[in-house]
This record gives sequence, C-alpha cells and structure tokens, in this order.
Amino acid sequence: MKKPYIKKISSISNFEVWLVDGKHIREHLDMEFTNFGHHYRFNFIPENELWIDQEKVPGEEEFYINHLLAEHRLMAQGVPYKDALRKAGIAEKKQRSKAIFSGKTLPPNCKKEDYIPWIHKKLLKEYSRQMNTWIVDGELVRGIFFIDFTEGGHDKVYDFIPLGEVWIDDDLAETEIKFVVLHELHERALMMQGLKYPEAHKRASQAEYYCRQHPEETKNKIQEELDRNKK
Repeated sequence: MKKPYIKKISSISNFEVWLVDGKHIREHLDMEFTNFGHHYRFNFIPENELWIDQEKVPGEEEFYINHLLAEHRLMAQGVPYKDALRKAGIAEKKQRSKAIFSGKTLPPNCKKEDYIPWIHKKLLKEYSRQMNTWIVDGELVRGIFFIDFTEGGHDKVYDFIPLGEVWIDDDLAETEIKFVVLHELHERALMMQGLKYPEAHKRASQAEYYCRQHPEETKNKIQEELDRNKK
C-alpha cells in the first residue's frame, strides 16, 4: 500500500511532525481522519509521530501541532478522547483568537452573522439547487464559530450556517470535494426526514465510502441527493 507521508515539517521534543496525504488515508485507512491525528486517536499512526493533512490553503499547521501535543499528552495520561479533545480545543481556540484578524480586513466588533460574506468564498452552482453549496474560509469558521469544523457541514447540524446552505472547507482538495458534498447532502436529507445526527452521519459516511471506491457513480448520486434537499 502507498505510504501517506508527503514530507516531514518539524521535530518537537520526541515527535516527528509529518504532512500526509489525507485523501489516501480516508480511502484506505480510516475515513474519519480529517485535519490531523496521533497514535492514541488512530492506532496506525506511530507513537512518536503527529500527522497533519496537506492543506490546500496553508497556515493552520501551528494550531494543529499545539492541539495534537496537548491531546496526545492528555490521552497518554489516560484521559478519555472526548475530554482530551475538549481541553486541547480550548487551548487551540485561545491561540486562534490571537491570530484571527492577522492579515484579514474584518471588522472586529461585528456580530457573528456579519462574518458570513467574508466566510463565503465560492458558490458551487453545480451542487446547488433548492439550497446553496458554498466553498468557505475554513480557518475563519474554525476561529469564529466552531474549532472542530472540518471538511464540510450544513444548517441542520450547525446553527451558525444560514438556512438552506451546505459549507465545504476550502482546505479540501479538489478531488475530494464531490465526495464530501455527497456526504453532506445525504446527511442533510436524512435529517430533514427526522433522522438524528449520529445515524444520519453513519449512513452518509457509508455512502461517501462507497463512492470513493466507485467514483464513476458519484455524479448521479449527487443529483439524486440534490433532488431530496430543499430549504
């Protein structure tokens, strides 16, 4: 099997930090691998390594490294994943809050909903019909709204996403967008029918995995999901 390593980006204490091919990992090792990971979260990662998915829009690596170091340390002490994730997330959010306006022309005192025009980057017309699918500034979403936003989301899960919208992280590789769009549309349609998030997410992950293995069917399945989705 192809190795997921792209390049080593740093060494910190006893850890080697690697940039990895997240698409390969999601298709061959674990589809739940998103922006980063370590051994106690994904046992296929060596104990002395921290993995970060190659970003289409670089600039968040330091946030991820600090999160990984905190989370790894806590889980090595026996702290359950959910608690370690929450505590590491608090530390990461503090770091992000100091940097969020760096290089951005954003008014610092506006309401959260006023940030939407800056968060929206590109409307994906081919994936929009009765609702809209947007490429969004993932770094801003993580800094302003929800630190664990990865790959995509929609209005039935996140209350900060406007009604009738699906958001796709701009860090996602072009070749993965269609699979994540399918996931979000399928999950959203199921939740509109009354299914709770955990079961809807599981079914959407199954649909996404199938299409990653049968990419030639993805376009038709997305069209089916677009017919099922509405505001």
